Amino acid sequence: MTNYPHPFFAREGWPFIAGSFAIAILVSIFASWTWSILFWIIAFFILQFFRDPPRIVPQISNAIVSPADGRIVAVENTHDPYLNRDAIKISVFMNIFNVHSNRSPVDGEVHNKWYFPGKFINASLPKASLENERNALWIKTNNDLDITCVQIAGLIAKRIVCHTKIGEHLTRGQRFGFIRFGSRVDVYLPLNTKIRVNIGDKVQATLSILAELTP
Repeated sequence: MTNYPHPFFAREGWPFIAGSFAIAILVSIFASWTWSILFWIIAFFILQFFRDPPRIVPQISNAIVSPADGRIVAVENTHDPYLNRDAIKISVFMNIFNVHSNRSPVDGEVHNKWYFPGKFINASLPKASLENERNALWIKTNNDLDITCVQIAGLIAKRIVCHTKIGEHLTRGQRFGFIRFGSRVDVYLPLNTKIRVNIGDKVQATLSILAELTP
């Protein structure tokens, strides 16, 4: 899969952006500016939600970059339910004002992919990792290390988009998906990974380094 060409706004949002602005314009024409204010506010909110700015990939070969913009809500030793192993989990919670484009945390090949329907509870809660709708990728790095990256729907997120397929090679910072309107991304890492973030830290997709892999 290659990075899809697009302007500053993610292609997943183009229909929503076009539709919201069309409605705002029609209300302005056939009603009044007073009646249209709410529709313009909604249109500009949708516009900012789907922004997808370019990002520069850190030139550190063993870096694990953040797959999403947001706030770190978990850094813990736990069980990786997808690869059935002990692992370190780092969770990034995205609120409605964060960029929601998801990017690969590492260079590697997608060895497997799982989708699970589920609930839509607040994505900042720990139980969201196993109870909410989610899509998981098993990425094997070029150094043969296993990374699990999980897109998790949130309280008002109703659509997880994942463009990548099994067997495709991802590069760090490459866009692979999108979650609409509030969500979370979990990353499960090997136990000997050197962690670079703490709970409460704000991170940006691709720009922020979550951890460093050790051979």
